Amino acid sequence: MQKETTPVRPPAILYDAYIFDLDGTVYLGEELLPSAGETIAVLRNVGKRTVFLSNNPTHTREAYSAKLGRLGVSTPASDIITSSQVMVSFLRHTLPAARLFVIGEQPLQDELLSAGFELVVDASLTDAVIASFDRTFAYQKLQIAFDAIRLGAQFFATNGDRFCPVPGGGEPDAASIIAAVEACTNTKVEAIVGKPSPHTAAAVLGLLDMPPDECLMTGDRLETDVLMGLNAGIPVALTLTGATSYADYVASPIIPTYAIERLSDLIPSP
Repeated sequence: MQKETTPVRPPAILYDAYIFDLDGTVYLGEELLPSAGETIAVLRNVGKRTVFLSNNPTHTREAYSAKLGRLGVSTPASDIITSSQVMVSFLRHTLPAARLFVIGEQPLQDELLSAGFELVVDASLTDAVIASFDRTFAYQKLQIAFDAIRLGAQFFATNGDRFCPVPGGGEPDAASIIAAVEACTNTKVEAIVGKPSPHTAAAVLGLLDMPPDECLMTGDRLETDVLMGLNAGIPVALTLTGATSYADYVASPIIPTYAIERLSDLIPSP
């Protein structure tokens, strides 16, 4: 299947529910991306469900809700899913009483603590190492992860993003932490629960309680947003507002259902 010669291949229909990525799709930094607020308002005004999905574990759902509110897109925390929340669900099913060494920032640690998990810094007491986006990453954290995994701890990660888009560039994300731990331990991460994993797809479809083909996933990353949707049977719109350039889109073997230049392209022309 060949891609269109234009990056704009918008949907011709409205879906019953819209799943939006946040960073690089709805906003960048502290500003909404062009047409994002208006598009979400139009969809809501015609009765469409809108929910939000982020791989970024450095903010809680409540913090994302507050940010969206500040930007004029009021959204309850219950309509936001993060990789931290998915990690909690994953661990409850796989290691419900696990003691965790977390390479991650305070919001992720707080979410795991609130869910009843014990956080430790002693490698000999660690049942699982959790790797995540961590702007406080230091050698000592790598040493503890190295020791824990060599002693038999399991190894999971919240997300596998290479970088997080920010105004003017990006910040190295969880993929760099995962790579460091894998390199020194010669151990492959056992599960990455964020997009594009089926764990996140199941979480958002469970929240919506709708068949996949009645929903539209919209995001700026081919390897996470688009791939998750395609694997789960959810139609996907790639937006060229964030991490993926037109050149990246054309060169990629991952083919989204639609490709758009801005979120207003989601609204079919009369």
